[in-house]
Amino acid sequence: MTDTAARKVPDMRLEKGKPEWGLRIRVVGGGCSGMFYELGWEDQAAPDDNVFESQEGSKVYIDKNSAPYLAGIEIDFVDNNMTVAGFAITNPNVKSSCGCGQSHQF
Repeated sequence: MTDTAARKVPDMRLEKGKPEWGLRIRVVGGGCSGMFYELGWEDQAAPDDNVFESQEGSKVYIDKNSAPYLAGIEIDFVDNNMTVAGFAITNPNVKSSCGCGQSHQF
């Protein structure tokens, strides 16, 4: 997780009224290239989750099925003040993406 993303997570948790929750990232089937990322907030990790914590205390939960697809990812937060604001994932495991960049093949 980049410093920018790690600093943004606590602000977003407070906006959602979930100050202690972690960011859940999973890979699910669908989209035009086969798989896409699903992000959300959860109050705690599941027993078989991989849990990552930034120096700022931001937690990321990744389930065991998604972990092989997400090994080595970088999570950033981008905000260009015009059209895009949100988490951006750079993933070295992606072989191809659809035209919109939302769906991937691993």
